[in-house]
Amino acid sequence: MKRLLQIAGFIIIIFCTVNTNAQVKIKLGYINTDSLMLVMPGVDTANAKLQAEYKTYQTKLAAMQEELNTKYKDYQTNVGTMSELIKSTTMAELQDLNTRIESFTSSADSTFQKRRAELLKPIQAKALKAIEAVAKENGFTYVFDSAPGVLLYKTESDDITAMVKTKLGIKK
Repeated sequence: MKRLLQIAGFIIIIFCTVNTNAQVKIKLGYINTDSLMLVMPGVDTANAKLQAEYKTYQTKLAAMQEELNTKYKDYQTNVGTMSELIKSTTMAELQDLNTRIESFTSSADSTFQKRRAELLKPIQAKALKAIEAVAKENGFTYVFDSAPGVLLYKTESDDITAMVKTKLGIKK
């Protein structure tokens, strides 16, 4: 929603500029940064690192979940012969283990997202630098991101994706 408001603000500025100063030529362009990021050099390496880290988290989570399942099955099997103290202690252990699993999951998700941002930041910076260079070289006043969900309407303008890929040496 914030991005939509930013785009609306840019459009309002464009129309105001056109109305107040008819001598200025506005040249609009757009690029789909999602499709660009899929073919950027280094993305495959970053994704491989992320997959390896994700697998580590999944392995740890699976081990924790298995421990919970095993303890719960043991509890179910022996609940009839347990004293009230053992029952309550075992239930507390199960609840604690479940809480640790939830905490681990939340922490792993947060860590994974931070790591993803860290690995992709230099790649995104390189893409942005190329977009800016293409925009300057070709006289674009504004370049919008047409990634799904961002650009709601467009009139004839220039898609600069191919030019940016060429600037980055991407042949896909």
